[in-house]
Amino acid sequence: MVTGLHLAAGTLESDGHPVLLTPQAAGWTHAGLRVLRLEAGVPCEIQLGPFEAFVLPLSGQCIVDVGEQTFRLKGRQSVFARVTDFAYVGRDMDVTLTSDAGAEIALPMALAGARRAPAYMAAEHVRVEVRGSGSATRQVNNFGVPGAFDGADRLMSCEVITPGGNWSSYPPHKHDATCAVANEEIYYFRIAGRDGVSTSRQGFGVHRTYDDEIDMTAEVRDGDVCLVPRGYHGPSIAAPGYDMYYLNVLAGAGPERSMAFCDDPDHAWVRESWAGIPPDRRCPLTSATGRVAGT
Repeated sequence: MVTGLHLAAGTLESDGHPVLLTPQAAGWTHAGLRVLRLEAGVPCEIQLGPFEAFVLPLSGQCIVDVGEQTFRLKGRQSVFARVTDFAYVGRDMDVTLTSDAGAEIALPMALAGARRAPAYMAAEHVRVEVRGSGSATRQVNNFGVPGAFDGADRLMSCEVITPGGNWSSYPPHKHDATCAVANEEIYYFRIAGRDGVSTSRQGFGVHRTYDDEIDMTAEVRDGDVCLVPRGYHGPSIAAPGYDMYYLNVLAGAGPERSMAFCDDPDHAWVRESWAGIPPDRRCPLTSATGRVAGT
């Protein structure tokens, strides 16, 4: 089992792949994450067992073979280049991933009850949302959340891009048993380099998680992972000059998939203060066709 809630890049590396985080390793039951580094032309075979997963290109293209179906993911240059297409694969399925030129692929995962059918969603069908206002404006790619993709059993996932200098996951909120749902949550961070598209560990951000027993404030860099077993989490802050991306993975034991949350009552008033304040013009930074003009 891992130690701590902030796991620096490299901590979860396994067999040459950047991240292998099982629920057992995280010290909980439901949510997991793998990040795979595919070599050009070399198939990567995965046996999901009791887990369902999204196949989400972080960089590069990927062919997904599952059963008698094949999905060709167009992917992207980087998480800061455009919104990507993705695939979903249900539990107890064997998956083969192949990339002609090499790729980095995220597999948000969850322990599943029912086995659901494989599926594909094109990038243009991913719902992109500009959330917040002023310095709390961020872009949310709702690719795998309830209402946007309903083909999963327990798994929920989305991408958030925060422009440099802005705050996201704010006001602090929680999804634990003291709220309407009880979800475990993973944050996987990528930080943009000075060109705004490539990733780099030069830049950084800050992430906070807390409750009566947890008090964690961490400097996060490209490739880092933060665990949220319970409690309030946020803000996630992007340092000025460095756009920040994080992949959220959520799963729990509830009868239905839900991302319901409760704000920290000390800071809930902040949402109302956004009325009349325009969103940051830098958002959205990306679309299904590429970088948005002016970003």
